[in-house]
Amino acid sequence: MEKDHLLTERRLADAWAELQSHSDQGNALEADAYRLAFADPEFLLRRETRGIRFQLEMLKPDLDQAEQGIENTIVVFGSARFPSPEDAQIFLQQAQLSGDASALAVAQRQVRNAQFYDQARLFARLVAGHSAHRRPEERLFIATGGGPGIMEAANRGAHEMGALSVGLNIALPHEQYPNPYITPNLSFKFHYFALRKMHFMMRAKALVAFPGGFGTLDELFEVITLVQTKKAKPVPIVLFGTDYWKRLFNTDAMLEEGVISPQDLDLFTYVDDPAAAWDVIRTFYSL
Repeated sequence: MEKDHLLTERRLADAWAELQSHSDQGNALEADAYRLAFADPEFLLRRETRGIRFQLEMLKPDLDQAEQGIENTIVVFGSARFPSPEDAQIFLQQAQLSGDASALAVAQRQVRNAQFYDQARLFARLVAGHSAHRRPEERLFIATGGGPGIMEAANRGAHEMGALSVGLNIALPHEQYPNPYITPNLSFKFHYFALRKMHFMMRAKALVAFPGGFGTLDELFEVITLVQTKKAKPVPIVLFGTDYWKRLFNTDAMLEEGVISPQDLDLFTYVDDPAAAWDVIRTFYSL
């Protein structure tokens, strides 16, 4: 059986080597009827093979995470635009030297919001510290969208503690790179938002949402909706930054109009401190 497996692997490798050689020789990668289907990029990128691409984006990150013992994650969302405190100070100094009032206002806002970067980093350190001495099946791993800002901060906090962490990045029209703190063999790139969001939920034991924009809202409200409608099991949903979320998310108006029920407010918790966010999760699971 093992011999057959090795033989299959060699044949797959040979197929890709042939394709690479074809490319290296400067030959156009035109559709080739004789090429193996899985070694034909033009075929795999056809509209008709979209379902296969869905399956591949579902399967690859799932298998890779399972093989590395990633079974339970704490998902951290938040703005990609919040800099680290050290970068925020550099921006502020540059703005002060420029004498540009609008640039100075932006830099001052970045300094103010950099606190969230630090808090996301500290929260991830708490999670990683808790998991360091647990049995593999009891460990909790940080998972983020893999980009800069709050995502980088959470991956960074886990990295500083020597823990594995996951990054689920997305291919965008403007080039985006994974942040340098993700565990390299747990850094995944997606084409489809839907598959990426599914992977966030598949292993999530909690969601911590820091202030963010449309992407953060998209991911947050999908999770709230799945839990509210019982399409997903209940998990702690922590909104970090009470003032931000209450200014943005007017639940009183929703209650007044009857579009949500009073018990729906129990689906999430507001916090303003990394330890408080971690306590919500610890209490929920009696850790």
